[in-house]
Formats: sequence, C-alpha cells, structure tokens
Amino acid sequence: MPKITRSDVKVPGDVSAEARETYINNYLKATRETGHLMLFACDQKIEHLNGDFFGTDINIADACPEHLFQIGSQGVCGILAGQRGLIAQYAPDYPDINYLVKMNSKTNLVKGAQEDPYSPQLYSFEAVLELIENGVNVVGIGYTIYLGSEYESQMMAEAGELVAQAHANGLIAVLWMYPRGKAVSNEKSAHLIAGAAGTALCLGADFVKVNPPKGKAEGEPVATAELEAAVAEGSGLIGTTLAAASEEELSASQASAKKLIEASSASGRCGLVCAGGSTVEASVFLQQLWDQIHIGGARGNATGRNIHQRSLDEAVRLTKAISAITLGDASAEEALEVFEGKKDFCLNCDTQDDGVHYFFEITEIIF
Repeated sequence: MPKITRSDVKVPGDVSAEARETYINNYLKATRETGHLMLFACDQKIEHLNGDFFGTDINIADACPEHLFQIGSQGVCGILAGQRGLIAQYAPDYPDINYLVKMNSKTNLVKGAQEDPYSPQLYSFEAVLELIENGVNVVGIGYTIYLGSEYESQMMAEAGELVAQAHANGLIAVLWMYPRGKAVSNEKSAHLIAGAAGTALCLGADFVKVNPPKGKAEGEPVATAELEAAVAEGSGLIGTTLAAASEEELSASQASAKKLIEASSASGRCGLVCAGGSTVEASVFLQQLWDQIHIGGARGNATGRNIHQRSLDEAVRLTKAISAITLGDASAEEALEVFEGKKDFCLNCDTQDDGVHYFFEITEIIF
C-alpha cells in the first residue's frame, strides 16, 4: 500500500489548531502511514455477551479476555477497539497497542421484534481524556448508530457531539453504521448502506464501518459502469475491467464487493471499512477482503470474531495476513501464505525527528 506523509493527511476543519499535530499523529498511527485502517474489533463482549467467546468451534483461549490483548500485542493491527473499562483493565500491560474507545454499546438480549435498537452512550468524553492523561495510548473513539431505528435521532446527536469533541482533542472518530429497526426492510441493501456511509461522512467521521451489502431491493438504482470506473480510477487500486463486468462474469466474492462501490463513493473522505462477520475459512475471508478493497473501494477492514475465536498462534497469523492486504497491498494468495505460516508479515517501527515511521516486510519462513 502506498505510504502517506503528514502533508497527505486531510485534517478536518473541526480539528482545533492546538490539536492539529496530535490528530495527524493519531491518524498516521492508526493507519500505519497508509491511510487504510486495520481495526481489530473487540467490543462484542457487551454486544454479543459470551456467545462469541465460548462454545462449539471457538478456541478455548477466547474464554479469557486477555486473549484479545495478546493478539493485539503480538499480531499486526492498526487499532484495537473496545469499551473504556475493558481497555482500562488491560492497557497498562499492553501499552504499545493503539486503542479506540467504543463510546456506546448494548446487548443482544432485547430483540428487534420487542423494541427498535438503541445503543446508549456509556460514559463521558472526559473519561476518555482521563485514560489518555493516565498514559493509555488512545488514538480515537467509536460509536454505533442504528439508522432507521426510532431512536436514530438521539444516537446521531450523541455521535455528532462525540465526533466534534474527538476532533477538537486530536482523536480520530469511527462510526459503526447499521440500518436496523422496524422501518428497515432490508438492512443489507447496497443503496441503504451507501446512505449510511454518507450519513457518517456528514457527522464528521474519519472512518465508517458497515456490513457488506447483500443485494438491492427491487426498484433501487444500480451503480453505473461510469461510477464504478470513476471509483476504480480514483482509488488508484483497480482498473475498469472488474468494475464494468457483469455479475455473471464475477465470482460470488467479486459480485458482493462490487455492491460496495456506491457506498465507497458516498462516504467521500470518510474511509469505508467492512465488518468481518461470523468466522469463515481464512482463504475465503482473505479473498473477500481483497475484493472489498480492490473492487469495492473499501479502505480497510474491521474484524473481530474471525480473528479472536482462533488460538493465539492462528489469530496472530491471521492479523498479519489481513494486514498484509489492508496495509501491505499483498494479494489474497500471498496473504494466505502468511496465515499458513509459509511467510511472515512484519511491522517495523523507526523513530525519527518527525515521529514514528512504519515499514512492512513479507519474508519467506525457512523450516
């Protein structure tokens, strides 16, 4: 992935003059100087309770919360996202991880048929600043909005204020945008997800996390070949061949990624990343990620269960394989070799007068 410099960072206008350099530092740290985000999502202990951490086909190591931090420390990630309390408990032992504090959460006990979803803010922004003052390496905040819920206006108001506070203090902001509620007939609609991505941009987010679209409802517009080609040309990553191809000419993964093009265009300077979803075979996941970036125009990933439900060794190798694609511009095939232990993807840091710089290297492993 092409490296970016301090002058390449588009600093939002609501970042205070005093916090400008801090914002640039945090953006470069979170994206490892690539402009792409590898987000390790560790907020499910509230969102999904213990169902994601203990059970059939889940490695027993995942039953211990420290497993998340061991992965974040030994693997290659941009940021580890979790609730304030979770980070506060373990960050002193893992000071080198870049942390993103998730500001709101809800459990999955109250179902949509009972009530539209509402995820309340759990603590004040001042509590995040206290973490930073105590030496915790917090680079940003996150917030989930359920667009279409009867409570969306309350969540949007909270998120908008938090993004403004984050930028005023030099932190980046990531919004989880999930259309959900009785008013939403198809929460995986590509057109609706594009609207959610654009909403995140309007709220000032630096990155937006969305679920990959699963198709279009009848009567919805379809991204034109011209738009797809423009996204391809603008990203500098893909040509027009795949963008203009018909669905019959594409694999299932490519066809799914093509549906992201409208959203990646709608998000503008707010980088779009996709949720990883339930655990699948590594080869399948890595190909989906490559397609999302190189066909759909995504600018990274936000992955939780696919990583932490594995053993420590396997999870660490998967973070490296994912980062090889998101940060190192590797092919899906080369990333799979990293996961399989045939190659290694290393992140090296070099402290210079103008800050910390990151260097990536893929090397053969000699047995």
